[in-house]
Amino acid sequence: MGANARTPQPADLAPAEFQELYERLRRHADRGPDDRRGALNHITAETMRAAAGEVRLGRSVSLAAPVETVPAADNPQPSTHDMISSPAEHRHKPGLNFAYDRLAMNIHGDADSHIDALCHVVYEGRMYNGVAAGSAEPDGTPALSIDVAHDGIVGRGVLLDIPRLRGVPWLEPGDHVTAADLTAAEAAQHVRVGPGDLLFVRVGHRRRRDSLGPWDAAAARTGLHPAALEFLAERKVAVLGSDGNNDTAPSVGIAFPVHVLAINALGLHLLDYLQFGELRAVCEQAGRWSFLCVIAPLRLPAATGSPVNPIAVL
Repeated sequence: MGANARTPQPADLAPAEFQELYERLRRHADRGPDDRRGALNHITAETMRAAAGEVRLGRSVSLAAPVETVPAADNPQPSTHDMISSPAEHRHKPGLNFAYDRLAMNIHGDADSHIDALCHVVYEGRMYNGVAAGSAEPDGTPALSIDVAHDGIVGRGVLLDIPRLRGVPWLEPGDHVTAADLTAAEAAQHVRVGPGDLLFVRVGHRRRRDSLGPWDAAAARTGLHPAALEFLAERKVAVLGSDGNNDTAPSVGIAFPVHVLAINALGLHLLDYLQFGELRAVCEQAGRWSFLCVIAPLRLPAATGSPVNPIAVL
């Protein structure tokens, strides 16, 4: 198959079909009215201890892309990095001097690696677990902010490489990853996704961008088909990440269906626009696709997400 090869595309979801899927996933994720951790509840002391056993090579790999500061077709409002006092300014100054800078960014853009909080998606006026939009906890902290994960997310990471499965360098924008793709990738890579796992699905977005240049990813990109979320629910996945946005564009049915189903219905934290090039090479060489993974969002008590640099340890 070539780079432009497509698998048969699944059908669009009618509004009634999407709503039925949404309600089914909500029932699957029912953890009681007071729950605020969502799918992170699948991570236990036992799963974390088991994940530590994945470390065999003594090798760490970043899953984040470099933060970009230059406008591009998919990043019209890039991060701004102001060097307030650069190291070069102090080259000839005696004694102690400090260099310092400032960073500002759109956390939910289409280029920089980030994690979505459970308050990021409001659907029909409600957030995850039926929490009313804008609600606060008793201590005044905004409900379901990224502070839910302030202790970090640690577990067994699993990378499923869909372009590898299909024999192409990347999936083309508009293509979908189905539940059948995920199970086929498991079989091809001799790995099985289980409870508490941090699932990373490679679609080749970064490789396509590096090869062909940026494009308007808001209008055309590869992601999961909404029905694939049932696979994640059944396997009790704790976190979902991709080198794309996780959602396909153009969408099937409503806009951003995977974000609605994952974050709002299942309580899954999503990681968007990661980078898997180095991890993929290490996994291929080692002949295994699971690893210890550490995700550490910034301590931003009111934020809807955070820049993130997940670390795989093999």
